[in-house]
Amino acid sequence: MLKQIFSVRKILSIFLLLSIAYAVYCIYYKVEYWGFHFAPRQNADVWSIEAHISFDPTGEPIKVSLTTPRDNDAFKILEENVIAEGYRIRKNKASSRLILSSEAKSEPQNIYYKIQLFDNIDTRGKVRASAPEEPQAPVFDEQKMAAAKQLLQLAQKQEGDTVSQIIRLLNEEPLQPAVQSYLPVKLNQQIMVEIITDLLAIKKIPSRTARGFRLQESKKSLTPDLMIEAYIDGLWKIYDIKTGKKGLPDNFILFQRGGQSLIDVEGGENSVIRFSVLKSITSSMKLAGKRAKISDQEQLYEYSIYNLPLAQQNTLKWLSIFPLAILIIVLMRNVVGLQTMGTFTPMLLAMSLVKTGFVAGMLCFAIIMTLGLSIRFVMSKFNLLLVPRISAVVIFVILIMQSLTIVGYKFDFNIAQSAVFFPIIIMAWIIERASITWEEDGALNAGREIFFSMIVAIATYFVISNEYIRHIMFAFNELNLVILFLVMLLGTYTGYRLMELKRFRPLVKK
Repeated sequence: MLKQIFSVRKILSIFLLLSIAYAVYCIYYKVEYWGFHFAPRQNADVWSIEAHISFDPTGEPIKVSLTTPRDNDAFKILEENVIAEGYRIRKNKASSRLILSSEAKSEPQNIYYKIQLFDNIDTRGKVRASAPEEPQAPVFDEQKMAAAKQLLQLAQKQEGDTVSQIIRLLNEEPLQPAVQSYLPVKLNQQIMVEIITDLLAIKKIPSRTARGFRLQESKKSLTPDLMIEAYIDGLWKIYDIKTGKKGLPDNFILFQRGGQSLIDVEGGENSVIRFSVLKSITSSMKLAGKRAKISDQEQLYEYSIYNLPLAQQNTLKWLSIFPLAILIIVLMRNVVGLQTMGTFTPMLLAMSLVKTGFVAGMLCFAIIMTLGLSIRFVMSKFNLLLVPRISAVVIFVILIMQSLTIVGYKFDFNIAQSAVFFPIIIMAWIIERASITWEEDGALNAGREIFFSMIVAIATYFVISNEYIRHIMFAFNELNLVILFLVMLLGTYTGYRLMELKRFRPLVKK
């Protein structure tokens, strides 16, 4: 017999370890590829960027080419839309250029491109890439080359790495005479980037331009900011051309990488592109399907419970917490040794407390139990048969609940209104069981069982009412498999229960 129990324990222990390993892997998988969180109500920012392109046609066939962002390590694309009536639209995936073409038009043209982005993260110095070709030194005359090399020597006195030093030198106030004579009279962002690129090419450092936006909802018309990326130590590192600071500013998203123009218009003139940004917030769980699709894990997500309608998900969310409540009851009964009114009655009472609220539920339970037991003792004088007696108790419980609800409505007393959430049959059964125990084993044992039932119900309530625990058990429902084998393993426990240690202390000592 002992050998058989030991073998069962051994097998169940192996299955428990395997279920733990499986749960750990699934949790990692959902966090990594589906974007799940351990905390409930985790939200993700979704940024909607709209580009409005306007121009005047020249009477020739029109071709508009716009650089659009692509999925990268910094953000993910949720949705793209183009509103361009009368245009043929295609996208060059290799260059991520949106190309729109049409016949000649006469009226002013307006084209709208809208993209929704999420999971915008800071990629400062984290984007690994293969080494680009070594840049060619700019073609300068001897005088300009000497001036450029002088600037590189002066830049070494600035703080930071080579790129930061050059940018800080060019933005220093007041400018040093050598820098002032090197810079053109008319200076803008594009010219600044070209100067920095030339100086980096002399130092044999590959670089490229980058365009992006500071995500600010208050601005309805945005102009892309130019930044520069340099390839250093196997990484593309981005720099602000105004401050020389490495990395993306806060709430900044890169819209374009590389030296291509942002927009080209053929068959039109006076072209203008304006950007506007709108921020929205959505649940991370709602974006899980999109994250799964991006990571090529869409099929697994389609067959998961998270792809069901929300009404069904809400039902399964409560079912997911039941195994944990069952585990608590098993621990309380088989390990601690508490005797309750029925096996799963405390779990049902705990679910009722979740609906009613703790204080309101406890008061309603006390009122119903007190009145119900009083009525039951009166009925015991009639010597009724079992089924009619329990049926009568059920009817009395219903009448008590109706009365409490009416009183609660008249006096705006929410505690009384909470009575309707208690399971009628369970309450009647508890009253019947308590009265029988009272008659057979005495009032003390009956009171003890009622008290222990409420202790287990309260312990279960505080676990299943916790929003974090409910979220974890639903989001990572593989944990229920661990609970299953843990409950089965507890079923092989034959030692003393905690409540029995005092009773059997002499045997333990022997």
